[in-house]
Amino acid sequence: MRSIQSLALLLALTGLVAANAAEEKKAVSLFDGKTMTGWKVTKCEAVVQDGAILLKAGNGMVTTEKPYKDFILEVEWKALNEDKWDSGVFFRCGEAPEGKPWPKTYQANLRKGLEGNVSELEGAKSKGLIKAGEWNHFELKVVGTAAELEINGKPAWKADGIKTPEGFIGLQAEIPGGGQFLFRNIKITEL
Repeated sequence: MRSIQSLALLLALTGLVAANAAEEKKAVSLFDGKTMTGWKVTKCEAVVQDGAILLKAGNGMVTTEKPYKDFILEVEWKALNEDKWDSGVFFRCGEAPEGKPWPKTYQANLRKGLEGNVSELEGAKSKGLIKAGEWNHFELKVVGTAAELEINGKPAWKADGIKTPEGFIGLQAEIPGGGQFLFRNIKITEL
């Protein structure tokens, strides 16, 4: 009987240690609100304005210098155009191919009417969860081949089929066709 109780105690303690280890994973800021440290700007102009990254001009990307595998990404964004805004949050992406401003995959779209949609993933579509002209919050969880997105605290979609095991986080500048965007409170929790 004692060995069963000891085993049960050991299993309970192991579960507690695992739960505490999971809780200890903390979100790390990818943007300090003051500088572009940790980011690479390609084929566009990006500046820090009032604690946010302002995608100011051009067709290009602002990407993390470090690639990520499994993570929870949080980002707040705001379109500055009143209509026909367009940008995106790329994840597990590579660098843009020669002669192209953006990589091919994976993009949580920020185009008006398609916010949060990832065209490369079946079922990764949302509708009606953003607030036009205001700050919006994305929470994107990517683990293995699966991803899920919450927009402004509400579940948007869950999908599977990601083929790249790791890649960069990127902010798409599509200023001539989609206007300027602001991004702030960019955090990542590596899983």
